[in-house]
Amino acid sequence: MKEKAEIKRLSDKLDALRRKEAGLLLQEIDSVTTHALDENRAEQEKLSAEIERLRAVQASHFSTKAQQLLKMPFSREITKKEQADMGSLKKAVRGIEVVHPMTALGREMGLKVVTGYAKKEF
Repeated sequence: MKEKAEIKRLSDKLDALRRKEAGLLLQEIDSVTTHALDENRAEQEKLSAEIERLRAVQASHFSTKAQQLLKMPFSREITKKEQADMGSLKKAVRGIEVVHPMTALGREMGLKVVTGYAKKEF
């Protein structure tokens, strides 16, 4: 999750630069202000590019995990009763991966229900 933290940090920094730019635009235009605006916009472009790169890395990480899960031989919907006692399910089926549809991985995989993936039938 370090990509997520880095994206957050860079997004906050980008937001601060955008607010600073708004303040610079309200000032009287002179050569110093113009130079500061140019530097600010260049920094914004660099931060935007870095954020997009990190988002792509994060998306590929989810894709790798999704591919690993889809390669597992068995998958099925987890019933409400099994969801209520997830601990015993995980003890009974070693190595089970449970994916909820509201997580990033679940949304990427297009799940509609809580689904379990395992190497052995369960």
